Amino acid sequence: MAVITKYVVVRKGVELDKEFRIKKEAEAYDQMLDAAENLSAYIRDAGLDIDLDAGTIDAISVFLAKNGPEVTRILKGLKPVAPTAKATSGEDKPTPAAKAKPKGK
Repeated sequence: MAVITKYVVVRKGVELDKEFRIKKEAEAYDQMLDAAENLSAYIRDAGLDIDLDAGTIDAISVFLAKNGPEVTRILKGLKPVAPTAKATSGEDKPTPAAKAKPKGK
């Protein structure tokens, strides 16, 4: 008789139907699901002017999370969007004293 250890990811008290034989793979899958959940919340809260149902948002989020390294590579050189009018008015600019000073030798 053989003994086999299986790892199952449990989310919100529910066992998922996917089983793993390697703990590291189960943990990676759980982290991917966490990332997908965070992406879903981000998309829902973004205030987009498009109508997406929850299933579509979840599918996009899981796809992006599963392909995280490739998405990161694609977005790597992205620079932030131009600042808003409030930020350019000088209200949010740090004072010269707040800038980091280089360390001496």
